[in-house]
Amino acid sequence: MALPVVVIVGRPNVGKSSLLNLLAGERISIVDPRAGITRDRVATVVEWEGGYFELVDTGGVGVVDADHLETHVETQIRYAIDRADLVLFVVDVTAGIAALDQRVADLLRRLDRPVVLVANKVDHPKHESAAAEFVRLGYGEPLCVSALHGVGREALLARIRGVLGPGGPPPEPPVMKLAIVGKRNAGKSTLVNALAGEPRMIVSEVPGTTRDAVDVRFERDGRQFIAIDTAGVRKKSRMNDIDFYSYTRALRSIRRADVVMLLIDALVPIAEVDLKLAEAVLAEYKPVVLTINKWDLAKDLATASDFGEYLGRVLPQLSYAPITFVTAKTGKNVDAAVDVALSLHKQAHTRVPTARLNAALQRILALRGPSARRGTRPLKLYYATQVATAPPTIVIFCNDPGLVRDEYRRFMEHRLREFTPLREVPLRLWFRPRSGRPPPDGPD
Repeated sequence: MALPVVVIVGRPNVGKSSLLNLLAGERISIVDPRAGITRDRVATVVEWEGGYFELVDTGGVGVVDADHLETHVETQIRYAIDRADLVLFVVDVTAGIAALDQRVADLLRRLDRPVVLVANKVDHPKHESAAAEFVRLGYGEPLCVSALHGVGREALLARIRGVLGPGGPPPEPPVMKLAIVGKRNAGKSTLVNALAGEPRMIVSEVPGTTRDAVDVRFERDGRQFIAIDTAGVRKKSRMNDIDFYSYTRALRSIRRADVVMLLIDALVPIAEVDLKLAEAVLAEYKPVVLTINKWDLAKDLATASDFGEYLGRVLPQLSYAPITFVTAKTGKNVDAAVDVALSLHKQAHTRVPTARLNAALQRILALRGPSARRGTRPLKLYYATQVATAPPTIVIFCNDPGLVRDEYRRFMEHRLREFTPLREVPLRLWFRPRSGRPPPDGPD
């Protein structure tokens, strides 16, 4: 069952993003005093008294965008309103009625949607009387809130419930959260739109069009997924403050994802930004699909095999990661890339029986045992067991963890992938001193 949709609308800089964060109870949208920071539709699910609804933040009506994306922003606003069951029309009580407020009021009247007028920035008792003038907009007496100070949340949620009724049931948990990361203009938003089957994100040749990390639900074979579109990352030396906000949200998206798609522009050489994102993925032990976009434009310049060899040279730390070649603009091979991501998700949740792990350990030791540093006692490895999934975490018991050299740890990791079903996902290896008897075979 589709959830009721509540859309936040208003002119620039009235506090729409702050209001979304207030109602959601967490910081989701970027909040900045400059107008025009929000461009795409930013959505989240809100629970109130056992009922659920989808809450959508939008860009400012009438925004003057520094990158001339006004038409794109207005189109996204219109998409949001067309799906709305209720609109929250937000105004700034400290600024009085502006011409753009009247424009928003006229727009909503033409679209015939239930509207709740919300007077924001009521940060002082004197502001409450000033809110009365907004009755002239034709939507009744405004409900006063202060998104900045957390005032009015319960009253507004009660008003929303009064219009929508009890709300919908809890949304079905997604099968997988897929974070799509990459440098600027790699085609992340185009890929998300291909997954969603609609123009969910603004697509533009302007670098840095996407700023927020945006969750977009999509469906495959009757199952629910979430794609997380992230802002394009640029060199740290070139970041401004908005880029920094966006970058930190991209890192947060990697942390909360089940699988990451590292989107790589086939026409642009691997650069510092790609390496930085690869390190971020490795640091979080996330399964990753190396997704080569714009392959329709590059396939005449190199074969898939040649490109794979190139990636092996420049991204050796992700040599285990599968590679897919897509054309996000037309949707070619996008479904296949999702299938690969699902395979990684399954691998990351696989438990390898202790007997199989120890058979693999013996094969590794037969291939190459650990070498000892001069003047130290030799490292002895006794047995292994898996203690967790996502990421697969394997404890290897030994005589002295301090004797494990990084080079031999990497060797073991590579061979464990080769000898177990965990071939394409990161492994977390823990070395522990032996104590007691080996664990029995079977799940931990």
